[in-house]
This record gives sequence, structure tokens and C-alpha cells, in this order.
Amino acid sequence: MFSFISKNWRGKPLIDRATVVNLIGNTKTKSGLTIQSKLDENIYMKGIKISDEELASIYIEKESFQGEWNYKIYPQK
Repeated sequence: MFSFISKNWRGKPLIDRATVVNLIGNTKTKSGLTIQSKLDENIYMKGIKISDEELASIYIEKESFQGEWNYKIYPQK
């Protein structure tokens, strides 16, 4: 969808976060695929480190094509 988002906001000034969220949310394809977007205004702590054991406990399914970039994260069982 990134290519469609880029086409949708081409030439438009990205003046604030609301503009970006609205442009993303108004993106759709000819086949009818749409995007839902919402601004996340939560505050997140910086610098949080997780251990190798914690990372290993996350259920990540890597795709066969470029699995380092393409993967799904599932809830723990």
C-alpha cells in the first residue's frame, strides 16, 4: 500500500500529523482496497531494552521471501 499512499499525497504539503493521517486514511486502490488510519497519541518510554530470552518468546513467523523484512507477529499462545 505504500506506493498508493505515496501517489495519494504526491504534491501535497505534509504540514502536520493530522494531514498525514488523513491522506493515509483516504488512500484506496481501483480494486477497492482501503486503509484505516488513526493518530496514536500515546507517550512511549525511550530506551527500553528487552533480553534475548524475551525476544525469543515472541511468536514471529518469517515469510519465505526476505523474512528479515517480511514477517507476522502473533499473540502468545
